[in-house]
Amino acid sequence: MLRILRRAQLKTWIMKPASAALVAGKNLTQQSGLPSQPVPPLKQTCELYLSIVEPIVGAEELKHTKKLVGEFLKAGGVGEKLQRSLERKACNTENWFTDIYVKNIYLNDRKPVVIYANVASIIPQTYLDGDKQGQIRRAAEVIVALLDAKMLIDNETLPAEYMGGKPLCMKQYEQVLSSCRIPGLKTDTLVFHSKGPNPPKHISVIHNCQFFMLDVYNSDGTLLTADQLCVQLEKICNASLQTNMEPVGILTTQYRDIWSKTYAGLIKDKTNKESLSAIERSIFTVCLDKVMPPVSDEMNHTSTILQMLHGGGSQYNSGNRWFDKGMQIIIGEDGTYGTNISHAGADGTTLNRLVEHTIEYMRKPQTMQSAMEPLPMPQKLHFNITPDIKMDIEEAKQHIDKLTQDLDLSASVFEYFGKNVIKAFKMSPDAFVQVALQLTYYRMYQQCCGVIEPASLRMFRHGRIDTIHSSSSASVAFVKAFDDPKKQNSEKLDLLDKAIKAHIWYINMAISGQAVQGHFMGLQNQAVEEKIPMPEIFTDTSFTKVFNFQISTSQVRTKFETAKKL
Repeated sequence: MLRILRRAQLKTWIMKPASAALVAGKNLTQQSGLPSQPVPPLKQTCELYLSIVEPIVGAEELKHTKKLVGEFLKAGGVGEKLQRSLERKACNTENWFTDIYVKNIYLNDRKPVVIYANVASIIPQTYLDGDKQGQIRRAAEVIVALLDAKMLIDNETLPAEYMGGKPLCMKQYEQVLSSCRIPGLKTDTLVFHSKGPNPPKHISVIHNCQFFMLDVYNSDGTLLTADQLCVQLEKICNASLQTNMEPVGILTTQYRDIWSKTYAGLIKDKTNKESLSAIERSIFTVCLDKVMPPVSDEMNHTSTILQMLHGGGSQYNSGNRWFDKGMQIIIGEDGTYGTNISHAGADGTTLNRLVEHTIEYMRKPQTMQSAMEPLPMPQKLHFNITPDIKMDIEEAKQHIDKLTQDLDLSASVFEYFGKNVIKAFKMSPDAFVQVALQLTYYRMYQQCCGVIEPASLRMFRHGRIDTIHSSSSASVAFVKAFDDPKKQNSEKLDLLDKAIKAHIWYINMAISGQAVQGHFMGLQNQAVEEKIPMPEIFTDTSFTKVFNFQISTSQVRTKFETAKKL
């Protein structure tokens, strides 16, 4: 599956069968035994950097870059100084890279979180009537399943994950639920409420762009049953039949600087501030969507993905969201459902596991229980809309409509062959696809470009992700030779084998904490902190080309083959 997006770049995450094992009886207490993320050797990183630059830039540009790298590596020079200070930081922090990564990649980014940052997924459907009662029932079942996952996370009994026999960091699971991103003028902040002195006991529910606070615990501390939740959700739907309310949630689709100014204006009002606090503190948000416009069978899958990704625009469900929340569960009245999750707090493997837990839990036979006690009416959250806020809402509507129209997305399923065929030829399926993507781009544009995919760093304490550079001298040699009639098939096959091996080698470097981008990001950060002029190696045109990716790819494996993530 590939469509090169010229108007808006999009990360595509295809969930594939899982390889990271869940080991029963192990839990979050393994954290203390995880190693710290290393700082790679400076010379090694610079040599790797040149190998990435070489297939992308011209000869003269490469010669200039090699000169800058040589100056950066001089004994006693700025590179050595920055390296030593970064190594000192690594000795005094749990993870020297994670905070830098989150701030630079997400919190400092001023683009909207919708489309550009948040992760959307479609959950495989089981039978569900496409009506209001079916929507309410499905929402109740998903809520119960996620609250079960929350209990495991809170009790530190969620089975630990292992990759290649090594335990993975489970910290991210604490950062998905009861979390929210708060807009700021120059940078955003992440807030986590699950470990506070008064952890939230409620979720937020949005219906017809109206917000409600729904307590999900009984007075005795037990969780509400699915039947009880059905009663409460029906109350919410009946109390929000009006459809001409101001869609306050659409403000979260704006550019972050614009949204931060509106946010500052909103919280000046006490009622608004209390409503925002209830949304931000909620365990997660449930979005009860209205029906999207009908599409052809061929476009149905793409339409559902877009609904989860951005809501379809201001006339549909983009205002029925709070895109800053750590997790949003989206339930359509037509039977579609999925998630939209903040990428700032967690990565694909973590989000995937929560979705898998939800599916597994819902597929188990559930005991039907009736509501045993009368429940209070869920609290409606009110907003006082000033003329300025109303104007901001109208601008946000125009913005999201343009954004959705500017997105060119096509979802398809490749059915000709799968991983088993590739493995039969003793090739890595991931590396095979990465090389195929580069060949596709070369055929379209007659040039090579920067191609990346993320590498999980969860083998380290508090690890997030770093970058695998898929394009290499070996992959470039293959794509240039593939359509050359003068090349024999045996030679092409040999070049493909070398390209795949080069990709696998870099994967292993990246997951062991030896990737180029993360190390350079840390060195740049040290220069800023120590008020040292930015070294020329980081302002060079080659540096811009290498890290200005034209194709950004990702895969997240799952046992449920019909699930997709974007």
